[in-house]
Amino acid sequence: MIQRTNYYKKLSANYSRTGLVSEDMKAKLIKLGEDLITKIEPTLPEINDTYSLEMIEQENKDWWPSHCEALRQGRGDILTGEYREDLIYLCQDGPYQGLEQQKEREQHWWALIAQPGVTMCWPIVMFSGEHTFFEWKCVDDETNETIAKGSVTWVRRGHRGGCYLKTEQLTFYRDVFAPENLLKLIKTA
Repeated sequence: MIQRTNYYKKLSANYSRTGLVSEDMKAKLIKLGEDLITKIEPTLPEINDTYSLEMIEQENKDWWPSHCEALRQGRGDILTGEYREDLIYLCQDGPYQGLEQQKEREQHWWALIAQPGVTMCWPIVMFSGEHTFFEWKCVDDETNETIAKGSVTWVRRGHRGGCYLKTEQLTFYRDVFAPENLLKLIKTA
């Protein structure tokens, strides 16, 4: 039988449940997220001897905690910045192509999963080259009710390439569209 593992043991922060990340680390990860979105090159970089899959996988591991913190803080500006302009996004409401098609729908999702009194957690995250797979859930801080959950695969060519393919299955148990007061909490570019 395969031993269970802590998926965060070699990452800079643990987002598998609430209360594991210090305020100082949260601030550092937001700054990192802001910096990383400036590194995406206009042309998707080639995988070769100078930019190998091993390097890309390490960059994805370094990026991952900043992505989690950006979601917890409702930083839609960082989250959108992680995508390439030619993003392909496959999900039950999609497919979406480019940044404009998914913007309206994803803003509602972000508002619901980052709302006050709810904490998003990623109990499972796995990396393989430019692929990052994760499962997530949003838990009501008061009732411990799961309000939403999903599984996602990102194809991210490291810091230089950003995410060019995202597939997602998500289920919302309590809400589907965010009310206006929650939408106002999402920072946009």
